[in-house]
Amino acid sequence: MKVLDVLLDLLFPPRCPFCDRLLGLEERLLCPRCQARLPWTREGEREFRVEFAARCVAPLWYQDLVRDSFLRYKFHGRRDQAGAYASLMSQCVLDRLWDEGPELVAYVPLSARRRRARGFDQVELMARVMARELGLPLAPVLRKVRHTPPQSGLRDPARRRANVLGAFAMARGAQVEGRRVLLVDDVVTTGATLGECARVLGSAGAAKVVCVALARAGQDGRE
Repeated sequence: MKVLDVLLDLLFPPRCPFCDRLLGLEERLLCPRCQARLPWTREGEREFRVEFAARCVAPLWYQDLVRDSFLRYKFHGRRDQAGAYASLMSQCVLDRLWDEGPELVAYVPLSARRRRARGFDQVELMARVMARELGLPLAPVLRKVRHTPPQSGLRDPARRRANVLGAFAMARGAQVEGRRVLLVDDVVTTGATLGECARVLGSAGAAKVVCVALARAGQDGRE
C-alpha cells in the first residue's frame, strides 16, 4: 500500500459504503455483514438486454441497503463511497465483459444544470475510478444537450424512451470510430438512457458498446 493511502486511511478511515461501519484492517470495500446481506444479482440476472448495446451487466439489485447507500452518495455528498461502487463494477466487468475487449471507458453524463445543482457527476466519479482500476483511458465522449426530468419519475417504458430521445450527443472532438466502448451508468431500470447513449456512440462509429451499471432496479417492484 502506498504511503499516501496509509495516511489517508488514518485521516479518513474507510467505511463500508452500505452500512457506514468503520472497516477493519483486513476488510476491503465492504464489511462481511453487508457482503452476506446485499441483494447481489444471480446467474441469469447479472446480464440484461439494452437496445444498441452488445451486452450489459450489473452486480446488484437497487433495493434496501443498496438504495439507501446510493441515495447518501448521490444527494448527500458521500463521494467517498464511489471507490467501493467502482470496484464492484470493475470486478463485474472483468468477470463478464472483459472478453469483449473494451478499449476505453465512457459514462452517461449529467446535464450541466443538474451537475451544478449536485456539485458533482456521480457516474463520472465512478467511471474515473473504474478506468484506473481496469487500466483503460477515461473518455468523456458524451454530453447531455437537453435537460430532462428524472427517469425515476416515469414508470412507462415508452415515456422513458421519449424522455431521453435526442438528449445526448457526442462531445466536440470526441472520436470513437472503430473503438470498443465500455459505457458506465449508475442505476438501470428499462435501459432507455443506456440505450440512447449506446445509439449515439454507435452512430459515431463505435465498433461495439458494452455497458455496466452499479445496480438494476425493479426486482422488488420499486426504484
